Amino acid sequence: MTWIEKYRPKKFGDIKGQDEIIGKVKNFISDFPKRKRAIVLHGPPGVGKTTLAHVIANETDSEIFELNASDLRNRTKLREILRPAIEQKSLIKKGKIILVDEVDGISKVDYGGLTELLYLIESTPYPVIITANDVWDRKLSALRRKSELIQLKEVDYRTIKDILLDILRKENLFMHINILKSIAVRVKGDIRAAINDLQTASRMQDPSLITFDERNKETDIFNALKMVFKGKPTNDLLRVFDSVKMSIDEVILWIEENIPVEYQGEELVKAFDALSRTDVFKGRIYKQQYWRFLVYENIFLSYGISASKKDIKTGFTTYKRPTRILKIWLNNQRTAKKKSIAQKYAQYVHVGQKRALSEFPTIKYILKNPEIRNELKLTEEEIIYLEK
Repeated sequence: MTWIEKYRPKKFGDIKGQDEIIGKVKNFISDFPKRKRAIVLHGPPGVGKTTLAHVIANETDSEIFELNASDLRNRTKLREILRPAIEQKSLIKKGKIILVDEVDGISKVDYGGLTELLYLIESTPYPVIITANDVWDRKLSALRRKSELIQLKEVDYRTIKDILLDILRKENLFMHINILKSIAVRVKGDIRAAINDLQTASRMQDPSLITFDERNKETDIFNALKMVFKGKPTNDLLRVFDSVKMSIDEVILWIEENIPVEYQGEELVKAFDALSRTDVFKGRIYKQQYWRFLVYENIFLSYGISASKKDIKTGFTTYKRPTRILKIWLNNQRTAKKKSIAQKYAQYVHVGQKRALSEFPTIKYILKNPEIRNELKLTEEEIIYLEK
C-alpha cells in the first residue's frame, strides 16, 4: 500500500494546517439545508480537498456517493446514476453525502451534465460536496452562485515537515531533518507530493543522495496575492504574476478589490498610489504601443504594492473576486449586441461597420419597424437590446 493511502486522514483531528476550513465545513454540515445545499472545496492540488470530503463522511457516519468530471459528460447517464442516489437512503449508514470530484475538469461539451448537476443540487435532500482546483473558471459561474465556496490554503512547509516526521516514526524509520525540510519546501504546499517523495527517499540506501526537481506549479491568483500582500518585497516577487493563468488586466482588478482587505491607513494610500502608477503605464502601452513599459507595470503591481506595507503580515485572509469583472462582462455583452446589429445593418445597406456604429442612434430609430427587423434577421436578444 502506498503511504498516501496508508496514512490518509480518517477524522478531523488527523488533518493538519486547515483548522479554519474544518470549522467552516462543520458549520455547513450542521446547518444543512438551511443555507446552500452544496459546498465547493477549492484550492491547489494536494492540499486535501478529496480527503476532507471522505473525512466528513466518516465523522458523520455517512455513505459517500462519488462522481468525477468524466461522469458529467453524458447528461442522460448522469440523471440515471445520480437521481437514484439522491432519492434513496443509505442502507448501512446514518446519512449520505454526494461527492463530485474535480468538477473543473469538465470540457465545453460536458456543460449538459453540469446543468443537470445544478438542477439536482436544488432537489437533493443530502449535502453535495464538490472539489475544484480552479473554481473561478468562467464555465463554473452558475455553480458558484448555487454553492458555498470554501478555499483550502497551501499547507505551510513546517506543517508538512511534521507530517513527514510522524509517518517516519510510525514506519520505524529515520531520515535526517534537513532531507525532510528539503522535501517539504520543494513541494510548495502539496502534501500528497511530499508523502510520495518521502516514500521514494525511504527506499534508498542513502536518502541524502536523492535529488528532487522543484515543482514548477502554476500559481493561482490567491497565492500570488498572498505573496504580494503578506510577503517581503524581493526581486523574485517581480515575476510572481508570470505563472498566473490570467491577463494582466484581470490581475489589476483582483489587486484593486483586495488591497483594502490587507492594508489600512498609510499603507492603503501607498498601495493605491502604486496601483495608479501601474494604470498610467498600462495606458501608455495601449496608446503609444511602448511595450517596454510593461516591465514598469509589473514592478509597481508586484514589488511596489508589496513594499507599501511596514511589516510582513501573518494570518489567513480570504480574498474576494473583483466585482468589476462582472460589470465589465455585462458591458461587453451589451456592446456585442450593438456590434452585431450594426454589422447586419452595414452589410444590408452597403456601408462600413464603423459608420453604422457612429450612426447607431439613428439606426436604432429605423429598426423600430418590425419589417426591417425581420429583413435583417435580428435575433430575439438583439431585439430586446433595441427595446431597452
